[in-house]
Amino acid sequence: MPVFNIHHVTKYEYDRPVKESVNEIRIYPFSGPGQEALFHELNVTSQPDILLINDYWGNRAGMFNLMAAHKSMIVESKLIVRTLGKEGIPASQAGFDELRKEVANNLLLLELSFLHETELREKIGMLSNEIATPGSSVMQTVELCSHYIYDNFQYIKGITTIETTVTEILDHRSGVCQDFAHVMLEILRNLQIPSRYVSGYICPNKNGMRGEGATHAWVEAWIPGIGWTGIDPTNNVWVTNHHVKLAVGRHFNDCSPIKGTFKGPARQSLSVFVSVGYEDGNTFEDVTSVKMQTQEGVSDLPDILESFAGQQQQ
Repeated sequence: MPVFNIHHVTKYEYDRPVKESVNEIRIYPFSGPGQEALFHELNVTSQPDILLINDYWGNRAGMFNLMAAHKSMIVESKLIVRTLGKEGIPASQAGFDELRKEVANNLLLLELSFLHETELREKIGMLSNEIATPGSSVMQTVELCSHYIYDNFQYIKGITTIETTVTEILDHRSGVCQDFAHVMLEILRNLQIPSRYVSGYICPNKNGMRGEGATHAWVEAWIPGIGWTGIDPTNNVWVTNHHVKLAVGRHFNDCSPIKGTFKGPARQSLSVFVSVGYEDGNTFEDVTSVKMQTQEGVSDLPDILESFAGQQQQ
């Protein structure tokens, strides 16, 4: 049961003052049997009041406003968390008949069982047929999907953004964890396996896993008789005690660590610092500068409402 000390700083900077910034954050540890938050401190520029809610997917979310003019906004999270997973997960030979029985009267599972990008039905269907093996259990099918993505998609940072579509990812067969999670979700849902996007951190401590040093993303699939079970196609592993979960949802937009809007004709830049400290004294630190959409204007123009989102998950 390892303990991780995670320091996550997100900094937005603007080339001129902006105001009326309205924000939504999901950087609280997910409440569940797989992990235990020992300490969590959140600091935000100007220390605004934060309204805490539990959203539709069961995530803890915070909402706050910065009404006065400002040229930067910093959101800092200090988290100490213990993961309670085991090194292995229970095997299941349950098939699709058992899955259909569990899904039939569960509206939440049904909602997560259908292809999101319906225009990709033919292309995703071809991939599904290539991956799925007749007679395989649901768990085996999920494993085959993860293995296929790991073998056929290249892990390359910087080639995609938070707005890259699944179509584009399928075309160039490369990306980062967020992209691989979205592709896997579409394939599993096309096979009518309920699945959801997961955001969080990966804490491998130099064991060769990809994605350390930034927010990470993976998939949870519904396995009959077991329930939600995490799998990481970026590393082709079932999720155990190296992953710290923040939020779940249909896709990235449901789980974005930070998103919001502000008023003002300003260019914005984003930098992200993530540090993961381990019990043996090792620490991994990474700083990422993220290219943002910009809105240019001049000082005598009316205020412009501009949106922003959190960093891409690696």
